[in-house]
Amino acid sequence: MIHLTNIEKSFGSLEVLKGIDLEINKGEVVSIVGPSGAGKTTLLQIMGTLDRPDSGKVIVDGVDVSTLSQKKLSDFRNQHVGFVFQFHQLLPEFTALENIMIPAFIAGKSQKEAKRRALELLDFMGLTERAEHKPNELSGGEKQRVAVARALVNNPAVILADEPSGSLDTKNKGELHQLFFDLRDKFGQTFVIVTHDEQLASITDRTIHMKDGRILEEGGI
Repeated sequence: MIHLTNIEKSFGSLEVLKGIDLEINKGEVVSIVGPSGAGKTTLLQIMGTLDRPDSGKVIVDGVDVSTLSQKKLSDFRNQHVGFVFQFHQLLPEFTALENIMIPAFIAGKSQKEAKRRALELLDFMGLTERAEHKPNELSGGEKQRVAVARALVNNPAVILADEPSGSLDTKNKGELHQLFFDLRDKFGQTFVIVTHDEQLASITDRTIHMKDGRILEEGGI
């Protein structure tokens, strides 16, 4: 699903990633953990084609993304990668339903097709009755579930999540974590999750430990 080979990345004189080799398999829920400054978010951004490595190879869903032009890379990202961030980043002027539909419109889907898929996901999230509510009318947990639905609307190959439960209370954290596994079971979805949440890391299929731009070890549950 994702193959990273000898990934290096620096910002000026600061070496952030120092020769990362990593493989993520289809249908896995993988967590990446480590102290601040370990390079976790930079690695996630390179996996998601939001940033390019200085050297090394990135293959996502069978495609060597380094060969793609900026326009093709943008299209690839829209159709193959979903993103969930710590703060939901929903557009405040649009309803939950409309927020979910936006990536589908970018991908060229018809309004009918985008709405059908968005309603399907809202139903799965238990949010059908909140479809016409705007973000300021939703709870924190509801906003993050809408953000997950938005990430899923184009049936991406992988969901990349950066501290997705970092802003949630304990109850909503637990529900969001369970949702990731429910989505994997229903849709065969692959998740790569950067987290400081030890409880989440402990239940993922694999845990990637990072420190100072390197992978230290891997562990399972």
